This record gives sequence, C-alpha cells and structure tokens, in this order.
Amino acid sequence: MNGVHDLGGMHGFGPVVREDDEPVFHEAWEGRIFALMSLMGQHPGLFHPGGFRFRLESIDPPRYLSSSYYEKWMMVLEQALVEKGIVTADELAARTDHVREHADFKLPRREDPKLVELIRLAALTRYPPHREVGVAPRFATGDRVRARNNINPAGHTRLPRYVRGRRGTIDRVHGVHDFQDAIPPGTKAQPQPVYCVRFDANELWGESAEPRESVYVDMWESYLEPA
Repeated sequence: MNGVHDLGGMHGFGPVVREDDEPVFHEAWEGRIFALMSLMGQHPGLFHPGGFRFRLESIDPPRYLSSSYYEKWMMVLEQALVEKGIVTADELAARTDHVREHADFKLPRREDPKLVELIRLAALTRYPPHREVGVAPRFATGDRVRARNNINPAGHTRLPRYVRGRRGTIDRVHGVHDFQDAIPPGTKAQPQPVYCVRFDANELWGESAEPRESVYVDMWESYLEPA
C-alpha cells in the first residue's frame, strides 16, 4: 500500500529517534494489548479479509501517524471484534465512558491458568519461516535483477517505493517463505523464494549517495524481474 505506511519511509518526518534501553512495554496496558492480540489472533478469520497488516495500514493517515505502536494494534482489534459481532460499538463506547467517569474503576480479573498458558504459548512460540513446498528459486546468487515498478498495491506490501524500478544483484537466497502481502479475499498466497538483494547506493539515490555504499533489501520473488 502506498502512503505513510511505506516500508521505505517518507521525507519530512525528521530523524528516527532511538530510545536507549527501551523497555518492552512502556505502560502496563501495552502488555495487555499484546496478550489480547496473541490470543485473539488465533480466532479463525478474525482479521479477514485483508489480514492484520492491511487493516493496520487502512487507519486514517493523520490518526496513524499520531498513534503509538500498541494504540494501532488496539484500533485494529476493536474494529475486527465489532465487524465479527463479538462485541458491539455501543458496548465498547459504554465501557469506555464508564472507565472515564469512574476514577476508582478496577479491571475485572478472572483466574484461568489454562487461558494464561495458552496466551503464554501463543506469545512465545516461534515458527520457522522456511517452507519445503518444492518451489525452485528463479534467481541465483550473483544474478542481476530489477525491482518491479509497475505496481501500485492496494493492500499491504513489503516492496519499498524507493527500490521500485532499480537494479540490483542477488546477494543471498534465503529459501522459500510464506508470502506476506495482501491478497484478494478467498485466495491463498503461495509461498515464494526470498532473496537478499544488494543495491548500489548511487543506483538508489543518484549523486546524493555516499560513495561505495550499498543497501540490502530482502524481497520476495514476485517483486523481481531479470535486469
């Protein structure tokens, strides 16, 4: 999806500020949102059609840019829960008003060791990215390729705009991974080979590039064509 969500970033927003010794969660509610997403993400079809990232990138740009990381997660989760009929917008609004009006409000608590263990496993389980599906990579290390330029995706994509149409060299072949871009509802994304592509900085930035610098971008095969 083109816009403020582009993986390559955009001009005009200043430098990226890095927080030293940044905590995993800045506030307790962020941890709750992470736990909710870990649990609700297992609900079949909760974020369909489009998927979680597509919904995230469909947030109105001003609100997207002014919201924190976990605020965006919360907005997407609320939207999905309402659309699937799990809660209603009126129920969410009523609870929000109640909490706002009662400073002594205490979060309800239910001890459920099985649910706690389910969330813990969902949060900590890591799945290998490689898929053994018999797909042969089209390109090999050293091949010259060009990032596709004639696309304007309506959904999530990991093809940064600043590399589109630029030529590079296959530096590594990572194997076959699940495809993460948004796909039409009712279809299934087939796994694709993923490559690490090296771009000379002057190919990307022209005369403003620093000499002898390179940028490495991991890219799915459908992003590339022979140079």
